[in-house]
Amino acid sequence: MIVCPTIFGSSALVLLIACANLANLQLVRSTARRHQGALRLALGASRRRLIRGALAESVLLALMGGIAGVLVAYAATRGILLLLFRGATYVPIDASPSLLILAFAFALSLFTGVLFGIAPALVLSRSNPVEALRGANRSTRDHSALPQKMLVIFQAAFSLVLLAMAGLVTQSLQHMEGGNFGFQPSGRLIVEVDPQAAGYKPEDLTVLYRSMLDRLHQIPGVRSVGLSTWSPQDGDDWNDSIIIAGHPRNDRDQSMASWVRISPEYFETIGTPLLRGRGIAEQDTATSEHVAVIDDAFAKTYFPNEDPIGKHFGHDVPSHAGDYTIVGIVKTSRYQHAMLSQNPMFFVPLTQTEAFQHPLLQHWEVSSHFVRKIEFRVAGGPAQYGPAIRNALASIDPNLTVIALQSMSEQVDRLYDQERLTARLTELFALLALLLASIGIYGVTAYNVAGRTSEIGIRMALGADRASVVRMVLRGALLQIGIGLAIGLPLAVLAGRLVASQLYDVGKFDAVVLLNAMLVLAVCAVIAGFLPAKRAASVEPMEALRTE
Repeated sequence: MIVCPTIFGSSALVLLIACANLANLQLVRSTARRHQGALRLALGASRRRLIRGALAESVLLALMGGIAGVLVAYAATRGILLLLFRGATYVPIDASPSLLILAFAFALSLFTGVLFGIAPALVLSRSNPVEALRGANRSTRDHSALPQKMLVIFQAAFSLVLLAMAGLVTQSLQHMEGGNFGFQPSGRLIVEVDPQAAGYKPEDLTVLYRSMLDRLHQIPGVRSVGLSTWSPQDGDDWNDSIIIAGHPRNDRDQSMASWVRISPEYFETIGTPLLRGRGIAEQDTATSEHVAVIDDAFAKTYFPNEDPIGKHFGHDVPSHAGDYTIVGIVKTSRYQHAMLSQNPMFFVPLTQTEAFQHPLLQHWEVSSHFVRKIEFRVAGGPAQYGPAIRNALASIDPNLTVIALQSMSEQVDRLYDQERLTARLTELFALLALLLASIGIYGVTAYNVAGRTSEIGIRMALGADRASVVRMVLRGALLQIGIGLAIGLPLAVLAGRLVASQLYDVGKFDAVVLLNAMLVLAVCAVIAGFLPAKRAASVEPMEALRTE
């Protein structure tokens, strides 16, 4: 699996937010240890030695986190591989980390430990021995207050970016999974076979297909059966340039189309509605007029101002411009991944063959008659029909084995495993970022409340009520979040533009997603700030004044 830039960017943002929380923790710890640092300075310790000690603590914490992260990553990678290769007997990727990955984790842990340990170390080294030893807390300036608030703003901004990205990726996945594919996956079963590997020759196929359809229709619960070279959301089809009879030819442009050979009942089996005309029928034999059914995209692309029924087209060979007569139009169906462009499509009968002079074209024409997929529309759960289908095919020819058997819903799900994994991981990263930001807001607010206990006591002694104290504390917390939102909003818009090419049917800017992300972050900030604000309002004035 190719590493998705969205996942890489999200994990990097979560790492930065976690490091910011670690830096905040170290800042609080360094501030609380100012007396200890001042005492060491008074006894002759150098400021460089204090900085080294604080950095050593930060690096140790980072390395311990890196070790824990490698263990968690190993377990998570195994889970991801089980999801991506579910049902597979062989997994081509080993979840065990390589030496290169371990070296990267060690280097990253060391780097973040040093980077986010510098500010706390500097705060500790700037302790004033005289003021700290006097115990003059009110006169001692808190050098960590501004860095703490800046880190909270930083966390809020990046959390908004992650929440917005998670919203966009989730919306894209919903559009993929809930989109109108042009067929009905529920109650459908797909079986993969290979008649060519079983030893069948092109001249044997007509009798084989007739036997398969007759025998498979006899299975109880099977409502209809279709044969095709490719199936919807299979991720493949035949592609060729075509000529529309009677249309002027521009040699600089080639008209491209994808095509599939099908049996009668195919459209009914997969649930693709017929819009006009008729589908492929039993009357379309090797000796009858060669016909084709086109999809709606084909009609709109090549017959924008005329009725396509009865018109002729063929493969891009001058002598074959009128090979196919259009007899019907069906709804456009997705045969490729939703993120990939798909040509207009047409469908031709299994039993009709064109004769080409060019050997390579003739080889492709012959190869196109070997079906790969058998589609079933069944009553009840598709999984229960596996044994009956295998027995039916074995009764025709023991060499005609079932290569794969799955419901059409499962085929669609597997095609979007990577997108689903990306969405779930992005959502997880966004939740982690939200949790870390909330913890940061709570920690800084609680620390500030503890440092302003005497101030709060004086305010309450002078007549301030508890509600005004709560508002005062919340105002400070929400101010930081507001600045973080103001900074994070343009960053979120920029991130949306960067990941737009990886999203399906989602614009570069989605106001609803951004507003929801801002609302969620604001609500979490209010909850995180309310807890220490409520605790501050519950302080008795006399007890608060005694803290000095």
